Amino acid sequence: MPKSSVSARAISVGAVSMRVARGLIRAVAALPEPVQRLIAGKPVEIDGQRLFTEVQMALRLLNALPEPHDPSLAQAREQTVDAALLLGLSTPVGEVRSITIPTRAASVGARVYINDPASPVEAAVVYFHGGGWVVGGLDSTDSVCRYIAAHANVAVISVDYRLAPEHRFPAGLQDAVDAYRWVRTQPQWGDVVVVAGDSAGATFSAAVCAQTLEEGAPDYQLLFYPATDLSTKHRSYELFGEGFFLTGTKMDWYRERYLSDPGQATDPLVSPLLGEVAGHPPAHVAVAGFDVLRDEGLAYADKLEAAGVPVTRQIATGHIHAFVNVIGVGQTGRRELALAVESLRAGIAAIRQSRVDP
Repeated sequence: MPKSSVSARAISVGAVSMRVARGLIRAVAALPEPVQRLIAGKPVEIDGQRLFTEVQMALRLLNALPEPHDPSLAQAREQTVDAALLLGLSTPVGEVRSITIPTRAASVGARVYINDPASPVEAAVVYFHGGGWVVGGLDSTDSVCRYIAAHANVAVISVDYRLAPEHRFPAGLQDAVDAYRWVRTQPQWGDVVVVAGDSAGATFSAAVCAQTLEEGAPDYQLLFYPATDLSTKHRSYELFGEGFFLTGTKMDWYRERYLSDPGQATDPLVSPLLGEVAGHPPAHVAVAGFDVLRDEGLAYADKLEAAGVPVTRQIATGHIHAFVNVIGVGQTGRRELALAVESLRAGIAAIRQSRVDP
């Protein structure tokens, strides 16, 4: 059999195995907690935290699957979207439409989510998807954007920024900045503009705030497990570097494809933890307890607070990276996302009230 046929067959079998495993996860997620514990095994406790039973159970099933030693870029992107569609939740909203946003490089696609198109929204949320700056897109973050739009009176504008390695730093960030600037000029969504994102998208959100301070920064930032320091590996890499979905090796893979030069890791637009944050907008920073990015996310929240920026923190102590992307199975991811959206609503309300009573 030709080598190409063997490779294609292996990928096909792997994809089928992943679908079977995720279907099994959906089924067992509905089981009573004591039964889930039997499947999950002995509780995992690290650094004073206990992994949620349903998360440990899902990890045990996923970790049992063979993983390609060196997946192709196309395969990694396909798997990201596949996982998001299978594990996400397609929350109904009143309007979902595609738009094009002009940028300095030409334009990017975007998707707008509004729960009730007949009523005015209270804010625009410019959302940047995760995926290590290399994978991900509008489909992989559809579940999160739908949920936010359905549970907060906002228009969510999800931005399909350029990906590395075809477009390395700063291309994707430039798209993010330009998309934010464009949304700021659109009166139909009001004068309160939030930036939000998960993982790499949260990093972009923080960098957009830094890039636009002098011209009108966002009014609020919602950051889900941001990567804030690519220049070093914090202690959480040692604790959770293997076996908890996002591994240290995967982060290395992303970093190598995102940056043209390793020295760029110290650029504050790559690593916001290394930059000045005075004057940045209020933030809600949510991290997962069992995540290599946990400590740098919390360090960034601390830095914002030390600079006088209002910050709320959320630690999903028993969860792993990408918990907002798997709200279609189990209860814990959806519960954590609901808490974050509650903070978003409170933040928007405070901003609007401050403009009524300065």
